[in-house]
Amino acid sequence: MIKLIHFADAHIDMVTHGRHDTETGMPIRVVDFLQSLDAIIDRAIAEAADLVIFAGDAYRNQRPHPRFQQQWQQRIVRLSQAGIPIILLIGNHDTSPAARRAHAMQEFATLNVPGVFVADRPRLYTTADIGAPVQVLAIPWLMRNMLLRREEMLALDENDLRDEMETRISSQIERLIAQADPDIPLILTAHATVGGATWGSERQVLLGRDFVLSGSVVADKRFDYVALGHIHQHQDVNKGKQPPVVYAGSIERVDFGEAKEQKGFVLAQVAKGQTDWQFVKLNTRPFVDVSVTLTEADNFMQTIIDQLPAPEKVVGAICRVQLRYPRQLDELLDEGQIGQHFKEAFSLQINRQRGREKRTRLGDDLDVEALTPSELLGRYWQTVGLTPEQSAAMHALARETFKELNF
Repeated sequence: MIKLIHFADAHIDMVTHGRHDTETGMPIRVVDFLQSLDAIIDRAIAEAADLVIFAGDAYRNQRPHPRFQQQWQQRIVRLSQAGIPIILLIGNHDTSPAARRAHAMQEFATLNVPGVFVADRPRLYTTADIGAPVQVLAIPWLMRNMLLRREEMLALDENDLRDEMETRISSQIERLIAQADPDIPLILTAHATVGGATWGSERQVLLGRDFVLSGSVVADKRFDYVALGHIHQHQDVNKGKQPPVVYAGSIERVDFGEAKEQKGFVLAQVAKGQTDWQFVKLNTRPFVDVSVTLTEADNFMQTIIDQLPAPEKVVGAICRVQLRYPRQLDELLDEGQIGQHFKEAFSLQINRQRGREKRTRLGDDLDVEALTPSELLGRYWQTVGLTPEQSAAMHALARETFKELNF
């Protein structure tokens, strides 16, 4: 049995929201990400972990600022100095779209740092490689040009292309499994979309550009644990069965789409045929997302304030207030009053979503623009109290008028 730390999707250079830290000179949000990374490294050292797997996406893109690279390197070197091996899987954000370009963690492969293994191609790490009684089958982010020649891609439509990619990577995984020792625990780590997984806000990624690993491939019982990255929402795709098929999730909230998600990493005890694991929560900066809808001018600002969380609940939080109201009420909005309510928050974003004015005489629930002129007249005559007979007569006159006007 080995003790494993599994984390993913660090994105340590997400420079969004708020100010710079006076001590380090870095954006405070970057400091937040680094503190989460420190907590993971500290736990790995305190637990004397046998192996750490990072399942991809260290940065926002493959060309991080040297200052952020330095911060990442320092923390990975801490594991090396503690004698804990770490496998760094290359994710889609670490990979250059151009063929044969260096990836974001190229320096570790180039310098051959002791105990640091950079998985930038599919391969099997053996016990001799890792120095622990475990094997790891690593599948980094794979682009189409890594699996198919250009001529092959041109000959296939989009659906056939995805099917061919999945077939080829599944065959590659099968060949690597065949090389593994069946008596030693085997871990699969992949930066990929797995069929059946639940997406978070990062589904902005075009799924047509992903290769998709089927649930049956990753749930193969020859694996004893599956360490995944790419999807930011923590989950066990295999829903409690063996082997666990686990997305560790991102280590910090990236945007408001992740406001309600808990962030953390995985601590696992991996043995042949049985793995026990737990999700370890990180103390991350909260995101508070509030939506308020208004329809009336009466008590406009008080209605907004009454629906906001108490000031003590937003201290240090990244906050967004989404306001929906008719455009004619815009002049009643006092953003300064809202800002005062959130004065102890880390940051505040106010989004106005102004609706079109509706003619209440025709009904507040009526989509006026969707009605024909004849239907609009019918609704109007109802509101002024015409009888059905009077309404029918008026409709007949209206039809004649519309004909004359070619309306």
